[in-house]
Amino acid sequence: MNADEMDVGRRRFLTAATSVIGGVGAAFVAYPFLASWSPSEKTRALGAPVEVDLSKLEPGQKITIAWRGKPVFIVNRTKNYLDHLAAVNNDVLRDPLSEEPQQPPYATNAYRSIKEDILVVIGICTHLGCVPLFKPEVGVIDSSWEGGFFCPCHGSKYDLAGRVYKGVPAPLNLVVPPYKYKSDTIIVVGEDNQQGVA
Repeated sequence: MNADEMDVGRRRFLTAATSVIGGVGAAFVAYPFLASWSPSEKTRALGAPVEVDLSKLEPGQKITIAWRGKPVFIVNRTKNYLDHLAAVNNDVLRDPLSEEPQQPPYATNAYRSIKEDILVVIGICTHLGCVPLFKPEVGVIDSSWEGGFFCPCHGSKYDLAGRVYKGVPAPLNLVVPPYKYKSDTIIVVGEDNQQGVA
């Protein structure tokens, strides 16, 4: 075997070894870089469904939970609240029949909810993203006020079903997130109600 043949064999071996080591090194360098593109556990948890126990939610009470970084209002509407909701004149509402797609199909009704007494809405004003105040008392905002949500930043008003009044800056009803009943007292915000009923 002459020197030229030995050099060619050695060159092939060194080229192959260098390629393999370089490929393994590139994989070790690329993995953390590519892994940094996937969302963190905290970010994944923010988008995860949230279970809420309604057994401690008193009639007339509102609680706020966080889902996907947004406040979600859950209101246990009393019979009195429902009576005042029914008293709202549809002529004063911008979208009284919930024709805009601000809610899932199973919440496209007069109550904008699966069960008439439990309201679930994202608590963000549809004008500029402020958080409205819960003002269920009749006449607190003005003489025609039947109770609902009021955004003090620019004066947008919503009834106790989250439907927006005419003549205010907010263009749409409050958003109803996807949700379902896991049991009579547990709801899951972030998962659709497949049956459309409780």
